[in-house]
Amino acid sequence: MTDKPDEKAAGQAKDESDDKTDSNESARPAEERNLEAARSATGTGSGVEQPAPDQSPENVPAPTGEVRSVGERHGMFGVKGSGDTSGYGGLVSAKVFPAPSQKPYGGWFDEVSDALEARLRATDLTAAIESVVVHRGEITFHVRREDLAFVAQMLRDDEALRFEFCSGVSGVHYPEDTGRELHAVYHLTSMTHNRLIRLEVTAPDSDPHVPSLVSIYPTLDWHERETYDMFGLIFDGHPALTRVLMPDDWPGHPQRKDYPLGGIPVEYKGGSIPPPDQRRSYN
Repeated sequence: MTDKPDEKAAGQAKDESDDKTDSNESARPAEERNLEAARSATGTGSGVEQPAPDQSPENVPAPTGEVRSVGERHGMFGVKGSGDTSGYGGLVSAKVFPAPSQKPYGGWFDEVSDALEARLRATDLTAAIESVVVHRGEITFHVRREDLAFVAQMLRDDEALRFEFCSGVSGVHYPEDTGRELHAVYHLTSMTHNRLIRLEVTAPDSDPHVPSLVSIYPTLDWHERETYDMFGLIFDGHPALTRVLMPDDWPGHPQRKDYPLGGIPVEYKGGSIPPPDQRRSYN
């Protein structure tokens, strides 16, 4: 059976087109052909987004170390002498801090730590980092409070670090951590490198001062005010450090562990909930 004229002509045209393509391909520079082959193999340049290296916590090994104990917690909420209707008043748990970790930390943690140490070494401030803790797949740099602003600006501006965003500062009160009762924890994000770290500084109850980072991370304006309001940490250099939740003349700081529960009854749908010190207790 012979080919139809139209099919035969189409076949000849295709053969000629293939010959021209082969001829043009061989005439292209070798570097150009190799580059296109590499792009085709990796998806680069074809609109295909490349997956970032897997940096999930389970793939970042954390070295083990001994924990530091600062006492025991009794009950669920840490309040004694008041009503506890939860049934958890008899719980006893240890208050512990993870011990400083040793290198290698694993994953990109070492890259960040090495870059930060190199910059601090160049400015003769290696003592600014007191310790590094890798715990549950997360890394925390414990910083001397007098060097906090310098370290934060370096983390923000250095090209190898680029932690451009601080999502907030959290206050914590550990009455048993003598000389370090007040902690301020900063959560930093590098949108350039897709990384998250923490900075932590401490201050004693007798001197609750920490440098303000509002000039470096303006998002901390109200966060520092709230931490001052709730914990009593004074952020030196803040443009307007006033209370943000409680009235200006409110006594004390409500989220400290030593702050007493109030005795204000609450009305709810015609009923009245008595203040904590008048409720039934399971202690």
